[in-house]
Amino acid sequence: MEKRRLTKKEMWIFAVGQFGWSILGGIINAWLVTFYLPTKNDLASGAVQFIKPGLVVAGVLTVLGIITAVCRIFDAVTDPWIASLSDKSKNPKGRRIPFMRRAAIPFAVVTALLFCAPVKAISSINTFWILGFLILFYLFMTMYCTPYNALISEFGKTQEDRMFISTAISLTYFGGLVLSYTPFVFAGMLREAVGFNWSYRICFIVLAVIALIAMLIPTFLLDETEIVEGKPSETNMMKSLASTFKNKSFLIFVVSDIAYWIGLTLYQTGMPFFVKVSMELPESFTMIFLAGMTILSACFYGIVSKMVSKWGKKKLVITGFIGLALAYVVTALIGLLPIPSMAYGVLMVVIAALPMALLGIIPQAIVADIAEEEAIVTGENRQGMFFAARTFAMKLGQSISMLLFTSLAILGTSQDLTSNDISASSYGLRIVSICAIVFCIAGAFILSLYNEKKVMKTLESKKGDLNG
Repeated sequence: MEKRRLTKKEMWIFAVGQFGWSILGGIINAWLVTFYLPTKNDLASGAVQFIKPGLVVAGVLTVLGIITAVCRIFDAVTDPWIASLSDKSKNPKGRRIPFMRRAAIPFAVVTALLFCAPVKAISSINTFWILGFLILFYLFMTMYCTPYNALISEFGKTQEDRMFISTAISLTYFGGLVLSYTPFVFAGMLREAVGFNWSYRICFIVLAVIALIAMLIPTFLLDETEIVEGKPSETNMMKSLASTFKNKSFLIFVVSDIAYWIGLTLYQTGMPFFVKVSMELPESFTMIFLAGMTILSACFYGIVSKMVSKWGKKKLVITGFIGLALAYVVTALIGLLPIPSMAYGVLMVVIAALPMALLGIIPQAIVADIAEEEAIVTGENRQGMFFAARTFAMKLGQSISMLLFTSLAILGTSQDLTSNDISASSYGLRIVSICAIVFCIAGAFILSLYNEKKVMKTLESKKGDLNG
Protein backbone atom coordinates (compact mmCIF):
# COMPACT_ATOMS: atom_id res chain seq x y z
CA MET A 1 0.00 0.00 0.00
CA GLU A 2 1.34 3.44 -0.95
CA LYS A 3 2.33 5.54 2.04
CA ARG A 4 0.84 9.01 2.39
CA ARG A 5 2.53 12.37 3.02
CA LEU A 6 2.25 14.22 6.30
CA THR A 7 -0.18 17.13 6.43
CA LYS A 8 1.13 20.51 7.61
CA LYS A 9 -0.76 20.00 10.88
CA GLU A 10 0.97 16.66 11.41
CA MET A 11 4.35 18.26 10.70
CA TRP A 12 3.69 20.73 13.52
CA ILE A 13 2.61 17.86 15.80
CA PHE A 14 5.91 16.17 15.00
CA ALA A 15 7.81 19.41 15.77
CA VAL A 16 6.29 19.52 19.28
CA GLY A 17 8.54 16.58 20.18
CA GLN A 18 11.58 18.73 19.47
CA PHE A 19 10.17 21.41 21.77
CA GLY A 20 10.11 18.82 24.56
CA TRP A 21 13.61 17.43 24.24
CA SER A 22 15.17 20.84 23.65
CA ILE A 23 13.81 21.95 27.04
CA LEU A 24 15.58 19.03 28.74
CA GLY A 25 18.79 19.57 26.77
CA GLY A 26 18.65 23.27 27.55
CA ILE A 27 18.30 22.59 31.28
CA ILE A 28 21.51 20.56 31.26
CA ASN A 29 23.44 22.99 29.07
CA ALA A 30 22.33 26.09 30.98
CA TRP A 31 22.14 24.87 34.56
CA LEU A 32 24.34 21.84 35.30
CA VAL A 33 27.48 23.91 35.87
CA THR A 34 25.62 26.80 37.52
CA PHE A 35 23.84 24.49 39.98
CA TYR A 36 26.75 22.25 40.93
CA LEU A 37 29.53 24.85 40.85
CA PRO A 38 27.99 27.73 42.84
CA THR A 39 29.92 30.99 43.21
CA LYS A 40 30.60 32.73 46.55
CA ASN A 41 27.53 34.89 46.00
CA ASP A 42 25.40 31.77 45.42
CA LEU A 43 26.77 30.15 48.61
CA ALA A 44 25.97 33.32 50.53
CA SER A 45 22.41 33.07 49.21
CA GLY A 46 22.03 29.52 50.55
CA ALA A 47 23.40 27.31 47.77
CA VAL A 48 24.88 23.95 48.82
CA GLN A 49 28.32 22.84 47.67
CA PHE A 50 27.68 19.22 46.56
CA ILE A 51 30.99 18.41 44.86
CA LYS A 52 34.61 19.50 45.13
CA PRO A 53 35.03 22.98 43.60
CA GLY A 54 37.62 24.53 41.32
CA LEU A 55 40.23 23.16 38.93
CA VAL A 56 41.24 20.24 41.15
CA VAL A 57 41.96 17.52 38.56
CA ALA A 58 45.60 17.97 37.39
CA GLY A 59 45.09 21.71 37.96
CA VAL A 60 43.18 22.15 34.70
CA LEU A 61 39.84 20.32 35.07
CA THR A 62 36.90 20.37 37.44
CA VAL A 63 35.26 17.23 38.87
CA LEU A 64 32.22 18.15 36.77
CA GLY A 65 34.45 18.46 33.70
CA ILE A 66 35.71 14.90 34.17
CA ILE A 67 32.15 13.63 34.65
CA THR A 68 31.07 15.35 31.43
CA ALA A 69 34.05 13.91 29.52
CA VAL A 70 33.20 10.37 30.68
CA CYS A 71 29.60 10.85 29.57
CA ARG A 72 30.73 12.03 26.12
CA ILE A 73 32.79 8.85 25.72
CA PHE A 74 29.70 6.85 26.68
CA ASP A 75 27.75 8.88 24.11
CA ALA A 76 30.20 7.93 21.37
CA VAL A 77 29.14 4.29 21.83
CA THR A 78 25.41 4.69 22.41
CA ASP A 79 24.69 7.02 19.47
CA PRO A 80 25.50 4.46 16.72
CA TRP A 81 24.19 1.57 18.86
CA ILE A 82 20.72 3.10 19.28
CA ALA A 83 20.72 4.21 15.63
CA SER A 84 21.49 0.66 14.50
CA LEU A 85 18.78 -0.83 16.77
CA SER A 86 16.26 1.65 15.38
CA ASP A 87 17.29 1.10 11.74
CA LYS A 88 17.02 -2.69 12.17
CA SER A 89 13.81 -2.67 14.22
CA LYS A 90 10.96 -4.90 13.01
CA ASN A 91 8.38 -3.52 15.45
CA PRO A 92 4.96 -3.60 13.73
CA LYS A 93 4.24 -0.11 15.10
CA GLY A 94 7.29 1.35 13.35
CA ARG A 95 11.05 1.61 13.66
CA ARG A 96 11.15 5.02 15.37
CA ILE A 97 8.09 6.00 17.43
CA PRO A 98 8.16 2.96 19.80
CA PHE A 99 11.72 3.96 20.82
CA MET A 100 10.60 7.55 21.41
CA ARG A 101 7.60 6.52 23.49
CA ARG A 102 9.68 4.26 25.74
CA ALA A 103 12.39 6.88 26.21
CA ALA A 104 10.24 9.95 26.97
CA ILE A 105 9.26 9.26 30.60
CA PRO A 106 12.70 8.15 31.90
CA PHE A 107 14.32 10.99 29.92
CA ALA A 108 12.22 13.60 31.76
CA VAL A 109 12.47 11.91 35.19
CA VAL A 110 16.24 11.49 35.00
CA THR A 111 16.68 15.17 34.06
CA ALA A 112 14.89 16.26 37.25
CA LEU A 113 16.66 13.69 39.47
CA LEU A 114 20.06 14.78 38.17
CA PHE A 115 19.72 17.94 40.27
CA CYS A 116 18.70 16.07 43.44
CA ALA A 117 22.09 14.92 44.78
CA PRO A 118 21.31 13.31 48.17
CA VAL A 119 24.09 14.57 50.49
CA LYS A 120 23.89 18.24 51.48
CA ALA A 121 27.67 18.63 51.57
CA ILE A 122 30.72 17.85 49.43
CA SER A 123 30.61 14.05 49.01
CA SER A 124 31.79 11.33 46.64
CA ILE A 125 28.20 9.99 46.80
CA ASN A 126 27.06 13.17 45.06
CA THR A 127 29.81 12.77 42.46
CA PHE A 128 28.65 9.26 41.58
CA TRP A 129 25.00 10.41 41.68
CA ILE A 130 25.72 13.10 39.07
CA LEU A 131 27.81 10.72 36.96
CA GLY A 132 25.15 7.98 37.00
CA PHE A 133 22.22 10.22 36.20
CA LEU A 134 24.12 12.18 33.55
CA ILE A 135 24.98 8.89 31.79
CA LEU A 136 21.28 7.92 31.96
CA PHE A 137 20.32 11.39 30.69
CA TYR A 138 22.45 10.98 27.56
CA LEU A 139 21.26 7.39 27.05
CA PHE A 140 17.57 8.35 27.09
CA MET A 141 18.28 11.50 25.09
CA THR A 142 19.84 9.32 22.39
CA MET A 143 16.93 6.83 22.58
CA TYR A 144 14.49 9.66 21.87
CA CYS A 145 16.44 12.00 19.60
CA THR A 146 18.12 9.54 17.22
CA PRO A 147 14.85 7.90 16.05
CA TYR A 148 13.15 11.31 16.11
CA ASN A 149 15.74 12.87 13.81
CA ALA A 150 15.62 9.86 11.47
CA LEU A 151 11.92 10.64 10.92
CA ILE A 152 12.85 14.03 9.43
CA SER A 153 14.08 12.19 6.35
CA GLU A 154 11.35 9.54 6.38
CA PHE A 155 8.45 11.94 7.00
CA GLY A 156 9.87 14.45 4.52
CA LYS A 157 8.95 12.75 1.26
CA THR A 158 9.66 15.82 -0.87
CA GLN A 159 12.14 18.68 -0.82
CA GLU A 160 9.34 21.00 0.30
CA ASP A 161 8.29 18.68 3.13
CA ARG A 162 11.84 18.33 4.43
CA MET A 163 12.30 22.10 4.47
CA PHE A 164 8.95 22.65 6.21
CA ILE A 165 9.75 20.04 8.88
CA SER A 166 13.25 21.46 9.38
CA THR A 167 11.78 24.96 9.76
CA ALA A 168 9.13 23.79 12.24
CA ILE A 169 11.54 21.83 14.45
CA SER A 170 14.03 24.69 14.41
CA LEU A 171 11.33 27.02 15.74
CA THR A 172 10.27 24.58 18.45
CA TYR A 173 13.94 23.92 19.31
CA PHE A 174 14.59 27.59 20.02
CA GLY A 175 11.25 27.86 21.86
CA GLY A 176 12.29 25.03 24.17
CA LEU A 177 15.77 26.52 24.60
CA VAL A 178 14.35 29.89 25.65
CA LEU A 179 11.96 28.17 28.10
CA SER A 180 14.90 26.36 29.70
CA TYR A 181 16.34 29.76 30.67
CA THR A 182 13.21 30.84 32.60
CA PRO A 183 14.60 29.73 36.00
CA PHE A 184 16.72 32.89 35.74
CA VAL A 185 13.40 34.67 36.42
CA PHE A 186 11.25 32.26 38.42
CA ALA A 187 13.81 30.72 40.80
CA GLY A 188 14.34 34.10 42.44
CA MET A 189 10.61 34.38 43.14
CA LEU A 190 10.58 31.01 44.94
CA ARG A 191 13.85 31.33 46.83
CA GLU A 192 12.57 32.93 50.01
CA ALA A 193 9.88 30.29 50.43
CA VAL A 194 11.78 27.08 49.55
CA GLY A 195 15.49 27.92 49.70
CA PHE A 196 18.18 28.31 47.03
CA ASN A 197 18.48 24.74 45.69
CA TRP A 198 14.78 23.88 45.74
CA SER A 199 13.91 27.14 43.98
CA TYR A 200 15.75 25.73 40.97
CA ARG A 201 14.62 22.12 41.45
CA ILE A 202 10.95 23.14 41.38
CA CYS A 203 11.54 25.02 38.11
CA PHE A 204 13.33 21.99 36.63
CA ILE A 205 10.51 19.63 37.67
CA VAL A 206 7.85 21.87 36.10
CA LEU A 207 9.89 22.17 32.91
CA ALA A 208 10.46 18.39 32.83
CA VAL A 209 6.68 17.78 33.04
CA ILE A 210 6.07 20.23 30.16
CA ALA A 211 8.84 18.55 28.16
CA LEU A 212 7.41 15.07 28.83
CA ILE A 213 3.96 16.02 27.57
CA ALA A 214 5.49 17.61 24.46
CA MET A 215 7.66 14.57 23.71
CA LEU A 216 4.73 12.16 24.03
CA ILE A 217 2.36 14.15 21.79
CA PRO A 218 3.81 13.01 18.42
CA THR A 219 4.18 9.40 19.65
CA PHE A 220 0.43 9.13 20.28
CA LEU A 221 -0.96 11.40 17.55
CA LEU A 222 1.14 10.17 14.60
CA ASP A 223 0.99 6.69 13.09
CA GLU A 224 4.42 5.98 11.65
CA THR A 225 3.22 2.91 9.72
CA GLU A 226 0.79 5.02 7.65
CA ILE A 227 3.58 7.30 6.45
CA VAL A 228 6.88 5.38 6.39
CA GLU A 229 7.72 2.24 4.44
CA GLY A 230 10.08 1.27 7.26
CA LYS A 231 12.04 -1.54 5.62
CA PRO A 232 14.52 -2.67 8.33
CA SER A 233 18.23 -2.40 7.58
CA GLU A 234 20.13 -5.70 7.63
CA THR A 235 23.56 -4.09 8.14
CA ASN A 236 25.26 -4.50 11.54
CA MET A 237 26.20 -1.47 13.61
CA MET A 238 29.91 -1.21 12.77
CA LYS A 239 29.41 -1.78 9.07
CA SER A 240 26.52 0.71 9.00
CA LEU A 241 28.60 3.34 10.81
CA ALA A 242 31.56 2.77 8.49
CA SER A 243 29.32 3.03 5.41
CA THR A 244 27.85 6.28 6.74
CA PHE A 245 31.27 7.92 7.04
CA LYS A 246 32.35 6.51 3.66
CA ASN A 247 29.68 8.68 2.08
CA LYS A 248 31.82 11.56 0.80
CA SER A 249 28.97 14.08 0.83
CA PHE A 250 28.16 13.28 4.45
CA LEU A 251 31.81 13.28 5.54
CA ILE A 252 32.31 16.79 4.16
CA PHE A 253 29.08 17.95 5.78
CA VAL A 254 29.81 16.44 9.20
CA VAL A 255 33.32 17.97 9.45
CA SER A 256 31.81 21.34 8.55
CA ASP A 257 29.04 20.69 11.08
CA ILE A 258 31.53 20.14 13.91
CA ALA A 259 32.95 23.60 13.15
CA TYR A 260 29.38 24.98 13.23
CA TRP A 261 28.64 23.50 16.66
CA ILE A 262 31.92 24.81 18.05
CA GLY A 263 31.10 28.29 16.77
CA LEU A 264 27.46 28.21 17.91
CA THR A 265 28.23 26.84 21.38
CA LEU A 266 30.97 29.41 21.91
CA TYR A 267 28.35 32.06 21.08
CA GLN A 268 25.68 30.62 23.40
CA THR A 269 28.11 29.88 26.24
CA GLY A 270 29.82 33.23 25.88
CA MET A 271 26.65 35.34 25.76
CA PRO A 272 26.32 35.85 29.57
CA PHE A 273 30.05 36.68 29.76
CA PHE A 274 29.98 39.09 26.82
CA VAL A 275 27.11 40.84 28.61
CA LYS A 276 28.49 40.87 32.17
CA VAL A 277 32.24 41.15 31.59
CA SER A 278 32.80 42.73 28.18
CA MET A 279 29.77 45.05 28.04
CA GLU A 280 29.54 45.49 31.85
CA LEU A 281 25.74 45.24 31.73
CA PRO A 282 23.45 43.50 34.29
CA GLU A 283 23.06 39.71 33.86
CA SER A 284 19.35 40.15 33.02
CA PHE A 285 20.36 41.53 29.61
CA THR A 286 21.49 38.00 28.69
CA MET A 287 17.85 36.89 28.62
CA ILE A 288 16.80 40.07 26.79
CA PHE A 289 19.41 39.66 24.05
CA LEU A 290 18.75 35.91 23.71
CA ALA A 291 14.99 36.42 23.46
CA GLY A 292 15.47 39.30 21.02
CA MET A 293 17.74 37.22 18.81
CA THR A 294 15.30 34.27 18.88
CA ILE A 295 12.30 36.44 17.98
CA LEU A 296 14.15 38.30 15.23
CA SER A 297 15.55 35.03 13.90
CA ALA A 298 12.02 33.56 13.81
CA CYS A 299 10.96 36.48 11.58
CA PHE A 300 13.26 35.10 8.86
CA TYR A 301 11.94 31.53 9.07
CA GLY A 302 9.10 32.13 6.65
CA ILE A 303 11.44 33.14 3.83
CA VAL A 304 14.18 30.52 4.30
CA SER A 305 12.37 27.95 2.12
CA LYS A 306 12.00 30.54 -0.66
CA MET A 307 15.68 31.42 -0.33
CA VAL A 308 16.59 27.72 -0.60
CA SER A 309 14.50 27.40 -3.78
CA LYS A 310 16.38 30.32 -5.31
CA TRP A 311 19.96 29.80 -4.09
CA GLY A 312 20.17 26.24 -2.76
CA LYS A 313 21.07 24.98 0.72
CA LYS A 314 24.85 24.98 0.40
CA LYS A 315 25.21 28.69 -0.45
CA LEU A 316 22.87 29.70 2.34
CA VAL A 317 24.65 27.64 5.00
CA ILE A 318 27.96 29.19 3.90
CA THR A 319 26.25 32.59 4.20
CA GLY A 320 25.15 31.60 7.71
CA PHE A 321 28.73 30.75 8.67
CA ILE A 322 29.97 34.11 7.42
CA GLY A 323 27.15 35.93 9.23
CA LEU A 324 27.94 34.17 12.51
CA ALA A 325 31.60 35.10 12.04
CA LEU A 326 30.56 38.77 11.64
CA ALA A 327 28.61 38.55 14.91
CA TYR A 328 31.84 37.41 16.55
CA VAL A 329 33.70 40.34 15.02
CA VAL A 330 31.30 42.54 17.02
CA THR A 331 32.05 40.69 20.28
CA ALA A 332 35.79 40.93 19.57
CA LEU A 333 35.49 44.70 19.17
CA ILE A 334 33.61 45.32 22.45
CA GLY A 335 35.43 48.04 24.35
CA LEU A 336 37.68 48.97 21.43
CA LEU A 337 35.26 51.34 19.68
CA PRO A 338 33.76 54.48 21.29
CA ILE A 339 30.13 53.29 21.22
CA PRO A 340 27.78 52.42 24.12
CA SER A 341 27.79 48.84 25.44
CA MET A 342 24.11 48.46 24.61
CA ALA A 343 24.90 49.17 20.95
CA TYR A 344 27.21 46.16 20.83
CA GLY A 345 24.42 43.96 22.19
CA VAL A 346 21.92 45.24 19.62
CA LEU A 347 24.43 44.73 16.80
CA MET A 348 25.10 41.18 18.03
CA VAL A 349 21.38 40.38 18.01
CA VAL A 350 20.69 41.93 14.60
CA ILE A 351 23.70 40.41 12.83
CA ALA A 352 23.26 36.91 14.32
CA ALA A 353 19.50 36.62 13.69
CA LEU A 354 19.55 35.60 10.00
CA PRO A 355 22.57 33.26 10.37
CA MET A 356 20.80 31.56 13.30
CA ALA A 357 17.73 31.02 11.11
CA LEU A 358 19.78 29.63 8.20
CA LEU A 359 21.96 27.38 10.39
CA GLY A 360 19.03 26.32 12.53
CA ILE A 361 16.92 25.06 9.62
CA ILE A 362 19.03 24.04 6.64
CA PRO A 363 21.67 21.62 8.03
CA GLN A 364 18.97 19.17 9.20
CA ALA A 365 17.49 19.24 5.69
CA ILE A 366 20.93 18.58 4.18
CA VAL A 367 21.36 15.46 6.34
CA ALA A 368 17.89 14.32 5.30
CA ASP A 369 18.84 14.83 1.63
CA ILE A 370 22.07 12.84 1.99
CA ALA A 371 20.35 10.02 3.92
CA GLU A 372 17.61 9.83 1.29
CA GLU A 373 20.17 9.79 -1.53
CA GLU A 374 22.02 6.93 0.19
CA ALA A 375 18.76 4.97 0.50
CA ILE A 376 18.05 5.45 -3.22
CA VAL A 377 21.55 4.43 -4.31
CA THR A 378 22.09 1.47 -1.96
CA GLY A 379 18.55 0.38 -1.09
CA GLU A 380 19.52 0.52 2.61
CA ASN A 381 17.30 2.61 4.91
CA ARG A 382 19.88 3.81 7.44
CA GLN A 383 18.51 7.27 8.20
CA GLY A 384 18.95 6.65 11.92
CA MET A 385 22.69 6.17 11.55
CA PHE A 386 23.10 9.38 9.53
CA PHE A 387 21.31 11.45 12.16
CA ALA A 388 23.15 9.64 14.98
CA ALA A 389 26.42 10.63 13.32
CA ARG A 390 25.19 14.22 13.09
CA THR A 391 24.16 14.12 16.76
CA PHE A 392 27.64 12.89 17.64
CA ALA A 393 29.13 15.77 15.61
CA MET A 394 26.95 18.17 17.63
CA LYS A 395 28.10 16.69 20.96
CA LEU A 396 31.75 16.62 19.85
CA GLY A 397 31.57 20.24 18.74
CA GLN A 398 29.92 21.28 22.01
CA SER A 399 32.54 19.42 24.07
CA ILE A 400 35.44 21.00 22.16
CA SER A 401 33.76 24.38 22.54
CA MET A 402 33.40 24.01 26.33
CA LEU A 403 37.08 23.05 26.65
CA LEU A 404 38.12 26.00 24.49
CA PHE A 405 35.89 28.47 26.30
CA THR A 406 36.94 27.53 29.83
CA SER A 407 40.62 27.59 28.82
CA LEU A 408 40.60 30.80 26.77
CA ALA A 409 38.09 32.98 28.65
CA ILE A 410 40.28 33.21 31.77
CA LEU A 411 43.42 34.32 29.89
CA GLY A 412 44.86 37.52 31.28
CA THR A 413 43.51 37.00 34.81
CA SER A 414 45.10 36.12 38.14
CA GLN A 415 42.81 34.12 40.44
CA ASP A 416 42.40 31.23 42.85
CA LEU A 417 41.92 28.16 40.64
CA THR A 418 40.64 26.10 43.59
CA SER A 419 37.56 28.35 43.77
CA ASN A 420 34.42 28.27 41.64
CA ASP A 421 34.72 32.04 41.23
CA ILE A 422 37.00 31.67 38.22
CA SER A 423 36.02 34.71 36.17
CA ALA A 424 36.49 35.52 32.51
CA SER A 425 38.39 38.58 31.32
CA SER A 426 37.69 40.95 28.44
CA TYR A 427 41.00 39.90 26.89
CA GLY A 428 40.14 36.19 27.20
CA LEU A 429 36.69 36.74 25.72
CA ARG A 430 38.24 38.59 22.78
CA ILE A 431 40.45 35.54 22.14
CA VAL A 432 37.33 33.34 22.35
CA SER A 433 35.68 35.52 19.69
CA ILE A 434 38.68 35.33 17.35
CA CYS A 435 38.83 31.56 17.81
CA ALA A 436 35.11 31.30 16.93
CA ILE A 437 35.62 33.42 13.81
CA VAL A 438 38.32 30.97 12.65
CA PHE A 439 36.00 27.97 13.15
CA CYS A 440 33.12 29.66 11.30
CA ILE A 441 35.33 30.48 8.31
CA ALA A 442 36.75 26.93 8.35
CA GLY A 443 33.21 25.52 8.39
CA ALA A 444 32.26 27.65 5.39
CA PHE A 445 35.35 26.57 3.45
CA ILE A 446 34.83 22.85 4.17
CA LEU A 447 31.16 23.00 3.17
CA SER A 448 32.15 24.65 -0.12
CA LEU A 449 33.53 21.19 -1.09
CA TYR A 450 30.08 19.58 -0.71
CA ASN A 451 28.63 18.43 -4.07
CA GLU A 452 25.04 19.55 -3.63
CA LYS A 453 24.24 19.17 -7.34
CA LYS A 454 25.05 15.43 -7.27
CA VAL A 455 22.79 14.79 -4.25
CA MET A 456 19.89 16.81 -5.62
CA LYS A 457 20.19 15.15 -9.04
CA THR A 458 19.69 11.72 -7.43
CA LEU A 459 16.69 12.97 -5.44
CA GLU A 460 15.17 14.57 -8.52
CA SER A 461 15.58 11.33 -10.48
CA LYS A 462 13.55 9.47 -7.84
CA LYS A 463 10.91 12.21 -7.92
CA GLY A 464 10.77 11.83 -11.68
CA ASP A 465 10.34 8.06 -11.36
CA LEU A 466 7.47 8.52 -8.92
CA ASN A 467 5.74 11.05 -11.17
CA GLY A 468 6.26 8.77 -14.13
